[in-house]
Amino acid sequence: MDWKDVLRRRLASPNTDPKRKKSEQELKDEEMDLFTKYYSEWKGGRKNTNEFYKTIPRFYYRLPAEDEVLLQKLREESRAVFLQRKSRELLDNEELQNLWFLLDKHQIPPMIGEEAMINYENFLKVGEKAGPKCKQFFTAKVFAKLLHTDSYGRISIMQFFNYVMRKVWLHQTRIGLSLYDVAGQGYLRESDLENYILELIPTLPQLDGLEKSFYSFYVCTAVRKFFFFLDPLRTGQYLNLDKDHNGMLSKEELSRYGTATMTSVFLDRVFQECLTYDGEMDYKTYLDFVLALENRKEPAALQYIFKLLDIENKGYLNVFSLNYFFRAIQELMKIHGQDPVSFQDVKDEIFDMVKPKDPLKISLQDLINSNQGDTVTTILIDLNGFWTYENREALVANDSENSADVDDP
Repeated sequence: MDWKDVLRRRLASPNTDPKRKKSEQELKDEEMDLFTKYYSEWKGGRKNTNEFYKTIPRFYYRLPAEDEVLLQKLREESRAVFLQRKSRELLDNEELQNLWFLLDKHQIPPMIGEEAMINYENFLKVGEKAGPKCKQFFTAKVFAKLLHTDSYGRISIMQFFNYVMRKVWLHQTRIGLSLYDVAGQGYLRESDLENYILELIPTLPQLDGLEKSFYSFYVCTAVRKFFFFLDPLRTGQYLNLDKDHNGMLSKEELSRYGTATMTSVFLDRVFQECLTYDGEMDYKTYLDFVLALENRKEPAALQYIFKLLDIENKGYLNVFSLNYFFRAIQELMKIHGQDPVSFQDVKDEIFDMVKPKDPLKISLQDLINSNQGDTVTTILIDLNGFWTYENREALVANDSENSADVDDP
């Protein structure tokens, strides 16, 4: 009999005084007293439920405030000790050399070309001798992952060793990045990643000739590229575009980007939606803009441009929004003396390319799924891009003729 049955019997038992009926409040109080009593007993003889909650492990620890210097130091020190312990768990150079020696010693002939091979039985033997740090690598899952078409059921020793090296390197990098996680929350803020890359520059041979005055530009460019592609969200000639040398770009200065054929309507949208300062764009915002335009096949880039094209903020492009942007292309064509192109024809081509689920609306996902997002966005925002698309067949034919001329003796 559990506490629920006992509770029901006690509540159903007759009153000691049959002439007196208990009030509704008395019945509720008695019910609560009995519930508390039997629930506590059911949980192991505790006198009240508060004792039960005390046994729940603590799972939330607040971050120290700025003025709690001692707590902050303690947190930093404990994180450093934790990361040092994790680093010691990784294979060092001597242990990696020992692993290679054991693998080579247990290879099973014949070799495939110059590749030494090992079967599963010897694979497990090496795992037993290699030490506890290597245990995670010597599993059936890892062996099966590297097993391909060998008729003897063996894997390449070199491929396995490279797998181990890559895992060790990734964990080393993870620990190295964690040292820059100032808040200790498991992620890097933009400033954290900037510090990491800035301290990494002197170790990169490719950047030996980079002047220190350009370090900040390199760091900013690298960080913005990381954040652009890792958060669904090179630099062009930023300094050349900045004609007044104030470190910012106006709409007029940005209009000279690339072939200088982006429409003013699209540039207006850029300055409406993107972060600006007194109507001018800073270097970080410029980098996002450039990354989006130079990587238009990528979902992150299409998301950036789609937000600019979605002038009504409806989550889709309709005939109105397409016409809104293409009218600016038509106006530029007139200015440059080109024959106008019917919007109706362009609109039909866009919908044919994208094939959206809704025949009247193009969503961001439709654009991504079509693999035509780069073409569609180019048609709508850049006269040079539209002209290239419109004359693609003639350009291909011309390239073929030029190739033939080169080949002729």
